[in-house]
Amino acid sequence: MTFSERHKMGTRLRKLTPTLTAVSLLIAILLLLLVPIVALAQTYSFELPELYIDVYWNEDGTSSLDYYFLFNNDSGASPIDYVDVGVPNENYDLGSAYAEVNGTQLSDIQESPYVKPGVAVGLGSNAIQPGESGRVRVYIARVNNVLYPDDQDEAYASAVFGNSSFGSEFVHGSTDMTVTFHLPPGVQPEEPRWHAAPAGFPGEPETGLDDQGRVTYTWRNPDASPSKQYTFGASFPAAYVPESVIVRGPSFNPVGLLAPLFWPLLCIGIVVFGIFTALRNNRRRKLAYLPPKVTIEGHGIKRGLTAVEAAILMEQPLDKLLTMILFGVVKKNAARVTKQDPLEVVAEDPEPDELRQYEKEFLRAFKEPVGMKRRKAMQSMMVDLVKSVGEKMKGFSRKESIAYYQDIITRAWSEVQAANTPEVKSEKLGDLMEWTMLDKDYEDRSRDVFRQGPVYVPVWWPRYDPTFGRPSTTPSTIPTSSPAPSTGSRPSLPSLPGADFAASVVTGVERFSSNVVGNITEFTSGVTRVTNPPPPPPPSSGSSRSSGGSGGSSCACACACAGCACACAGGGR
Repeated sequence: MTFSERHKMGTRLRKLTPTLTAVSLLIAILLLLLVPIVALAQTYSFELPELYIDVYWNEDGTSSLDYYFLFNNDSGASPIDYVDVGVPNENYDLGSAYAEVNGTQLSDIQESPYVKPGVAVGLGSNAIQPGESGRVRVYIARVNNVLYPDDQDEAYASAVFGNSSFGSEFVHGSTDMTVTFHLPPGVQPEEPRWHAAPAGFPGEPETGLDDQGRVTYTWRNPDASPSKQYTFGASFPAAYVPESVIVRGPSFNPVGLLAPLFWPLLCIGIVVFGIFTALRNNRRRKLAYLPPKVTIEGHGIKRGLTAVEAAILMEQPLDKLLTMILFGVVKKNAARVTKQDPLEVVAEDPEPDELRQYEKEFLRAFKEPVGMKRRKAMQSMMVDLVKSVGEKMKGFSRKESIAYYQDIITRAWSEVQAANTPEVKSEKLGDLMEWTMLDKDYEDRSRDVFRQGPVYVPVWWPRYDPTFGRPSTTPSTIPTSSPAPSTGSRPSLPSLPGADFAASVVTGVERFSSNVVGNITEFTSGVTRVTNPPPPPPPSSGSSRSSGGSGGSSCACACACAGCACACAGGGR
């Protein structure tokens, strides 16, 4: 916040790194020593008013791609200094690539680290500056394995192509998009067949001949979306290309007495494996609540997230996250737990000013009746929180940010361990409770840190555990030592064994699952349906085409289906 093979390809834009003179470098170092370091996000905002794509289907069975982009960079946006363009598959010749900007040839062409597979073109000193326009051409002369058997006529080859697109968070406006297929030399005008056009394009392409005498099909939409991928297709007699270049699925022909048993067993195995995989993937998807756009890597670390927001970024279980929010409002004197089983939380009056929006919504949810209404309110709060984190992560690297917050978790434990007295150690743990909870080994880590002594509970702990200090039938909740001796004017604090304290936190998370949200998978699914909805069902495989322009065309872009030449590429921005 993943994708199917048809998800959008994109363009990565990097911020230029200015060259510093010796004096400016010295000034920069002095400023860094005097002021806090602030990570600035790159802001990309541009229009793509024109896009022309020529796709050449060559006589040797390869394809050539020729892109012409017209960029209008917004004022105040980051320079457009890198353009990433997806290619149909990994079998392309990087050495055959050529690029230019405003007629100036570019030499920085490499494999894209963001679009897989794809090429990254560096504009260098010719970067398109804020408020300026620029024309970029990217040409890739050789892409292999792009033709597939036609599923309705074995004598025909099928060629399908999908354009590169840009993330909707970066590009705005509409695009005058033109896509032209140049069919192999020798193909006669009456022989090829076009596939049904994507929405917004004319049902029948404009037909013609190019300067080489090759048959052309041209589709144009003056109001296309620059953030959407459109799929175009055509079929032509396979005799115009070598038979060996048409990609066919692997075949296996069992022989002997095992043949009658092989296919039934294989079918049963496929069905069982498919059911298992579907159930596993469905459960995994239900627990992945970040929107796909957050998984699109930007650049740099997003600092300043709270522990709760960092938990969203790491996609921690929502019952743990809700417990962290509960600790937060209790620590701020905004609420207290009046009953633990079932869990009841009462907001204090007046409400503290420093509460965050998600903490306010959390407390409002507990004003709803126990059951469905409260769960719905909790889900609504989580949806708003996930969307908020998604907005904050725009332009930043999720991978780099997660590593940064993992380091904060490690340092939080280090601060706790470095404390020289049990009281200070416990105070540190109370202050850093939410960060330490993000450690996947929280319970074991707590036991290890406090194995040589008790945990002197934080002063706010009784507001979280109303049974603390009272006689109980559960040994783990009974203080096992007398109050700690005072240190100066510091008040004495009750204590618990470290293992019992850790267990009480873990039990609190379990209590949220059982008493508030119910089944955690279903609760999370209610959030993911809004923040990360499942993809639409894939279209049926194969393609239909008609020389009269009627009929439909579909390609699941699995690159193994009949009738699919599948030029879909990987994701990106």
